[in-house]
Amino acid sequence: MISITRLSSGQPDFLPRLDKLLQFDAATDASIEQTVAAILADVRARGDAAVLEYTNKFDRMSATSMAALSLPKSRLDEALAGLEPERRQALEAAAERVRRYHEKQLQASWTYTEEDGTLLGQQVTALDRVGLYVPGGKAAYPSSVLMNAIPAKVAGVKELIMVVPTPGGEQNELVLAAAAIAGVDRVFTIGGAQAVAAMAYGTGSVPQVDKIVGPGNAYVAEAKRRVFGTVGIDMIAGPSEILVICDGKTNPDWIAMDLFSQAEHDELAQSILLTPDTAFADQVEASIKKLVGEMPRNEVITTSISNRGAIIVTRDLDEAAEISNRIAPEHLELSVEDPVAMTQKIRHAGAIFMGRNTCEALGDYCAGPNHVLPTSRTARFSSPLGVYDFQKRSSLIMVSEAGAQTLGRIAATLAYGEGLQAHARSAEYRLHR
Repeated sequence: MISITRLSSGQPDFLPRLDKLLQFDAATDASIEQTVAAILADVRARGDAAVLEYTNKFDRMSATSMAALSLPKSRLDEALAGLEPERRQALEAAAERVRRYHEKQLQASWTYTEEDGTLLGQQVTALDRVGLYVPGGKAAYPSSVLMNAIPAKVAGVKELIMVVPTPGGEQNELVLAAAAIAGVDRVFTIGGAQAVAAMAYGTGSVPQVDKIVGPGNAYVAEAKRRVFGTVGIDMIAGPSEILVICDGKTNPDWIAMDLFSQAEHDELAQSILLTPDTAFADQVEASIKKLVGEMPRNEVITTSISNRGAIIVTRDLDEAAEISNRIAPEHLELSVEDPVAMTQKIRHAGAIFMGRNTCEALGDYCAGPNHVLPTSRTARFSSPLGVYDFQKRSSLIMVSEAGAQTLGRIAATLAYGEGLQAHARSAEYRLHR
């Protein structure tokens, strides 16, 4: 039987109860840490041989070489060509919207010249090679391919390597078709910590990448955490979250289903409603109980809503916005009369969905903005995945002879103050005597 926690901001112990509800223990199980550490070390030492061994063991494969775990581009094109027309059109339409949105994010190099002729600026360049991890088998998400690969290609990444496990040899046609549309360059049918290790360290067959992006299970997340520093990573994502702020004038069935849309991901997902209307809170709770039985994933939804979900009655919408900023949700729906005005009160959210017709699911697939978003309150300091994650910036400094006279004296004075004589002398050599 599904149930949902009910809270009121007027309760004297509201904030402690809210904080307890938001708590998520992201600590990795010790056995996962040990297993991942061993796999990373083994792949680093033995390369392809270790990747083959782990792939055959964990994915029930019988590959005898890495060539057998590499898919040619023609296989991706074949998957795309084989899609039924409606599904292909949907995938291509989503890709076009994602591409168009992310083209707006491209950063350009810039310079300026000071009066003495000194040139300063910033040079923006794309990463050379990026690795994309994609879950495989039945738990396959072509939308994830689009959201991770397209920004990389828009940024100008030269080579995009995709790894996707194929348990028992099962290849997902939609995932491969999405890779074809997004412009993935090479695909290896490997997964788990061994795939992360192969991309991070490089093997005889898998080239080392500069950054690894994409979702995965606990082993993949731990592997990404451990290789960070050797390569870049996008983020360590926690369970999915949705927070809905509603003024009580939206169909309660819509709100209940919006809460389900994230709850169905995972038993640890979190779905919360904030509303100043107590009667509406009752209506949504009734809708939750009425609709959950219709859901194929009702057991997952029931566990998620019962353990981590909540309906919170606030004094007004302004207080709802304050509480939302404290929660800093991954997905925030503003199902209110004037959502644009309300966004001015929101400081922390991964993505903001404005208006009664803007369900979060549209953002997952085809609205355009990226669905790779900060979770577990990290929206307080981080942002959605975007083109900027695949670009880096180099400072440009070209000091003129005249500029060296001014900057050299400043630098030398500060360097002597820090006890770094070589720094000071280096600057002083450029001074006119």
